[in-house]
This record gives sequence, structure tokens and C-alpha cells, in this order.
Amino acid sequence: MTSVILVAGIMVVVFTLRRQLGEGYQQAGRIVAPVRSRVLPTPLAYKEILLRYFPYYQKLSPGHKLTFERKVCEFIYRKRFIPRNTIHVTTEAKVLIAASAVQITFGLPHVYLQHFSKILVYPDAYYSSITERFHKGEVNPRFGIIVLSWQSFVEGYIHPTDAVNLGLHEMAHALRIENIIRNDEYNFFDDALLEQFDSWAYKVCSTIDTWREGFLRPYACTNVHEFFSVSVENFFERPALLKTELPEVYSILVKLLNQDPLNLTHQTETL
Repeated sequence: MTSVILVAGIMVVVFTLRRQLGEGYQQAGRIVAPVRSRVLPTPLAYKEILLRYFPYYQKLSPGHKLTFERKVCEFIYRKRFIPRNTIHVTTEAKVLIAASAVQITFGLPHVYLQHFSKILVYPDAYYSSITERFHKGEVNPRFGIIVLSWQSFVEGYIHPTDAVNLGLHEMAHALRIENIIRNDEYNFFDDALLEQFDSWAYKVCSTIDTWREGFLRPYACTNVHEFFSVSVENFFERPALLKTELPEVYSILVKLLNQDPLNLTHQTETL
């Protein structure tokens, strides 16, 4: 009996050490991610995926394509992609999920959603025991997690002009939360601009005609955070229409995100 207990104890110690060693390697990988993404060439597979499936990247100048690729690599190197109800997260999924985050942070060169170190990927909508309903995605700031349904994520890019894009929506939530978390990326939004944006959110949501016209979907008026995420979806998928219908909202987003989707080929070369 003593020998059994001893063996069991040794196994527990070994397992714990292996886990700690693995976590140490992962932490080290995240620390060197900025250097790694700049020193190592972007994997050819990453470029092929972006060229084939990501319209935003396709519209960039050659120089900005290179910057985008490096940001995608750094994002991937910084995060843990965790499969749920599936065997693994494919390279294609990692690249496209990272690209959705880089798309909204492209004008913010030092922002990588640092607080959110884990990306959980489900194959389809998943059931939450907390809300007792199915979800397509969510952001959990307490545990630093972004959760996505891969099927819903892909559908967002299959229909590029309907302003319903799960990746952009959840990354926008994470971006706004990241702005108020004290870390190396803290407070990158101009407070006055953000206050202006929220004022316009209240103004727009109090105007019944906005919904009668069917421009922004009603879910935008759940709260200012949902208004921000829905506006970001429109900003990238229907920029001309957003600029026409809500020019003030469009103008503020251009300044907050430091980019203009209607003029991607003329982004500043300092990005």
C-alpha cells in the first residue's frame, strides 16, 4: 500500500512539474512574441490564407500588407487558442481570428488585446450553463477569454456587407474593455472622443426613425458597448452607408481606430 501511495505521489509531482513547465514555455513564448514576429518571416501558409479569404488585407498596399502580416503573427504568438468540442484549432482558424483582431487594431500599432490571452473556439453555437441559452460568442474580462463559434465567425466573412460579423463584434468588445484595464496597452482611446461616441449612441437610440429605416439593427441599443460593437461592424462592412447615415459616428470611429475603411490604400506609413 505504501509503495502505491508513493508511486501515486510521484506521478502527481511529475504531472504538476510538466504542467508548470508547459505554462512556463507558453509564458516565455508570449513574452518574445514581438521579437519573434519581426525576426521570423511570416509563414507562407498565413499569407495564402489572408490572400484567399481576407478582403481587408487584400486592399492594403504592399507595405501595409507586411505590417498586417506581422501583427497577425504577433497576435497568434501572444495567445492560446483552445479548442472546445473539437480536436484542435486549425491554422486557418488561428490566422483568420487573429486577422479580425488586427483589422480593428491596425491603426493602433501597439494594441494586441493583451488582457485577453486565451481564445476559445467552438465548432458551432455553444450552450452556457450561466445564461441557460446558446451563444455564438462572448468576451470574458474576468478570465481574459474571447469565445467564438467558428461557424458563426466564418459566416460573418462570407456575407461581407450585411454588417453582422461575429469576429469584428467580439473583438470590438474586447478592444473597448482593453482600453480600461491597467496594463501596457491601457488608455489608448481619447477620453473626450469616447464620450462623444457614447453621447451619439444615446442620441441615435432615442430616435425611432433610425430603426424604422432599418440601418443599425436594434440590438445596438442594448447598451453603449453593444452600440460600439455594432457600429464597428458597420464601419468595416458598410463604411460608405455608415458615413452617409451617421456621419458623426463614422468620423469619431475614424479617429478612435486611427483608420478609414474608405481609404485603406492611403493609410499612414507609420502604422
